[in-house]
Amino acid sequence: MKYLFVHQNFPGQFRHIATALAARGHEVVALGVNKSAETFPGVRHLLYREPKMEKAPHGEHPLAAAMMEVDTKVMRGEAAARAMAQIAQKEKFIPDVVVAHSGWGEAFFVKEVFPKARLVVYAEYYYGAEGGDTHFDPEFAKPSITMNERVHVKNTHLLHALNDCDFAIAPTEFQKSRHPAWSLDRIRVVHEGIDTQRFAPDPKATVQLQSAGVTLHPGDEVITFVVRQLEPYRGYHIFMRALPLLQQLRPNLRVVLVGADGTSYGAPPPQGKTWKNIFLDEVKDKLDMSRVHFVGRVPHATLTQLMQVSALHVYLTYPFVLSWSLMEAMSIGCLILASDTAPVREVIEHGKNGLLTPFFDVEKLAHTAAETLERRAELTSLRDAARRTIVDRYDLQSQCLPHLLHLLEDFPA
Repeated sequence: MKYLFVHQNFPGQFRHIATALAARGHEVVALGVNKSAETFPGVRHLLYREPKMEKAPHGEHPLAAAMMEVDTKVMRGEAAARAMAQIAQKEKFIPDVVVAHSGWGEAFFVKEVFPKARLVVYAEYYYGAEGGDTHFDPEFAKPSITMNERVHVKNTHLLHALNDCDFAIAPTEFQKSRHPAWSLDRIRVVHEGIDTQRFAPDPKATVQLQSAGVTLHPGDEVITFVVRQLEPYRGYHIFMRALPLLQQLRPNLRVVLVGADGTSYGAPPPQGKTWKNIFLDEVKDKLDMSRVHFVGRVPHATLTQLMQVSALHVYLTYPFVLSWSLMEAMSIGCLILASDTAPVREVIEHGKNGLLTPFFDVEKLAHTAAETLERRAELTSLRDAARRTIVDRYDLQSQCLPHLLHLLEDFPA
């Protein structure tokens, strides 16, 4: 069979399934915008040119920015469709199956180009007012009719993809549940999988913090906090506000924060500022900064080593997409303290394979982290159970990849 994967940042969530299909003798092509430094055995990675996007207007109708976002998604969908048509004409490649991430509009016109192909949509997240991210944090989102209207418009390209697809794949039950009721029967829940052999405990792991002249080892009192960007959606503001009290309670503690200074989700910070500095400035006069280490983005191998030496891994999130970093930390056997929010509760049961704390309760976070560090020698069962959760339910080779291959090769009803 012939498979086309469409994802502007390929491989994204399609890394393992695309190469597995190629290894099984299928012809696999990937289409995206950004060239990866990696190579993917058996996969031809082709690029299309992203259209020039205009900036959202200021000071106009309250929905102008949302409508501009729809325009952006349509333009990207059109650019992707033109590239697909060229693949069909010049490459003589007509896919039997197209697998597309719906988040950027690239699935908009797949059926117009390949009407006979099966379309599988990666349904990562559908925005809505109740129980999700939109109104979760009152510090940044004041409920209003206008906000609900913006969210309604924001889902336009996602609705088109859901309507056109033969079926969709969501990585967690929570992410599936965010979608409209009429679409739920066509969404299968299959995570892309965690390589539990790669993400495993290592009692010999070490990490050098060169700027601090410190080498970390398993057993050291180290808290890790790992995000793509240091921003409110992943609880960075809550974590920073907990640090002064946490340092008082644990005077030998070191904290390592991994993450860049930009914005992946939610509103950007005020012009000329970063969320990182806004919330650091709020508390830095109360901190011993020699024990707080911002390391930016690090290679995945280094990130793995950091989690292998971690005494406590703190993960906070709005009700939103569940991060790979949490599941990798669980696979490594980290002791986890996470926010008691819907996506987290799907993988962590309080007191069984990790600990949960209310997202907004800064003092509770600090006290629970301090108590957990004090008792960490007694809590090895939580570490073992965290790893078992990932091995039993989300292991790449034994669980997720076989399920994905079944769906994409056999198309069960």
